[in-house]
Amino acid sequence: MAPKELPTRTRLVADALADAGATGRVRELADAVRTAAAAAEALGCEVGAIANSLVFLSDGEPVLVLTSGRHRVDTAALAARWERGELRRATPEQVREATGQAIGGVAPVGHPRPLPTVVDEALTDYPRVWAAAGTPHTVFPTTAAELLRLTGGSLLPVGP
Repeated sequence: MAPKELPTRTRLVADALADAGATGRVRELADAVRTAAAAAEALGCEVGAIANSLVFLSDGEPVLVLTSGRHRVDTAALAARWERGELRRATPEQVREATGQAIGGVAPVGHPRPLPTVVDEALTDYPRVWAAAGTPHTVFPTTAAELLRLTGGSLLPVGP
């Protein structure tokens, strides 16, 4: 798919990926995939290879946690490891304000400004992971190492 055919939010993500020299190309899916399980089914991969982009609020600012679809974030444990204040799940409005994207399609990049980011160390278990590309219909392949480079994030375990 040519970048000009992509939805506006996805074009911003595709441009950010291209500018950063990312290797994967954005792919549009036939159906929306708003959960890791749905994305894994559509892509034919393990649910753990889905990089969920979750926005939390911490110390008065939005932060991004890229977590493997195989587990949930332990917010207390992660806040302690990350040396941040309490992590609270952002509301849909706060997510859109911070990223310009809606829940279910939040990408690791393409936001109005970079967010402090954690990349789940469990994503390193997979040679290829998939992340949303700005809408619930778009994804791109990447790696944990590339997510760290793209976001300037920290590699940490996000579970207990």
